[in-house]
Amino acid sequence: MKPNVPKISDSEWVVMKELWRSHPQTAGQVVESLTGKTSWGPATIKTLINRLVTKKALAFVKQGREYLYSPIASEADCVRAESSSFLRRVFDGALTPMLAAFLEREDLGPEEIARLKELLDRKGGSHDGR
Repeated sequence: MKPNVPKISDSEWVVMKELWRSHPQTAGQVVESLTGKTSWGPATIKTLINRLVTKKALAFVKQGREYLYSPIASEADCVRAESSSFLRRVFDGALTPMLAAFLEREDLGPEEIARLKELLDRKGGSHDGR
């Protein structure tokens, strides 16, 4: 994991996704956005925001009496770090067994299958001299 990519808990992911979707936001705006999507109260959401600031996943600027929060950590970097961590923890770093486990359990539509084939073909490179 990159040293600047913080380890984010499941609950913190919910807050980060909201701020990746739209930023900057005040704590009140984040609370409003997550009300009804989670069972958390305002104090819990504000605690999660503060943890993310401490972890350097979020930054803030003071505007009047409010703080505007924005992500420091990119969604792509956090997804990559979490994916690598999951792969190491659950599958000892082996990608093939992980993909096989998911593919055996999930129903995939034709578009998803075509997309996966495209990704695998691109990742494998062309063997016909192109």
